[in-house]
Amino acid sequence: MRVAVPIVLTTDERTTLDRWARGRRTPARLVIRARIVLQAAAGRRNDEIARALDTDRECVGRWRTRFAQQRLAGIARDAPRAGRTPAIAPAVLRRIVMLTTTATPPAATHWSTRTLAPVVGVSLKTVHRVWQAHGLKPHLVQRFKLSRDRRFLEKLTDVVGLYLNPPDHALVLCADEKTQIQALDRTQPGLPLKKGRCGTLT
Repeated sequence: MRVAVPIVLTTDERTTLDRWARGRRTPARLVIRARIVLQAAAGRRNDEIARALDTDRECVGRWRTRFAQQRLAGIARDAPRAGRTPAIAPAVLRRIVMLTTTATPPAATHWSTRTLAPVVGVSLKTVHRVWQAHGLKPHLVQRFKLSRDRRFLEKLTDVVGLYLNPPDHALVLCADEKTQIQALDRTQPGLPLKKGRCGTLT
């Protein structure tokens, strides 16, 4: 038969426990714990305390042992909990972010949840949650083109105005001034996709 841990109180401990056990504003969980310890210090067994306080022996034994090990601090606070297990491992999260920002899938310009999920081994919703948490939008590309011509704004206004409001009885045509020359490369390197910013291309 298991013998309960004996409890011997100091004067200060007994005073504090009496105050907790009788306090009207003391949390109920602390009231019951204080009463358990006081009755244990009076030499009562766990089953007797459980019947007197209308609780179970496991509860009495748990707080009796906690007090014996940690004294007042042991019953004043709850035991630490492990917390919720992360839904996705940190290594998998880092791989999703790394692939999204530094690589592209075969025969495609950017990742989608359907193409990335099987590569990483997670669900489509998991990829979507990671993208949302990191502000990643691989399907969006922001294009930009800056001219160094000092009269660029003036010329742009004339050309756009011609398209939007052509002269009466006129046909507006657009012709490439450099025919048969293919643009094989960008004038400036694109900026990579990062948190809060789309990838960019000139």
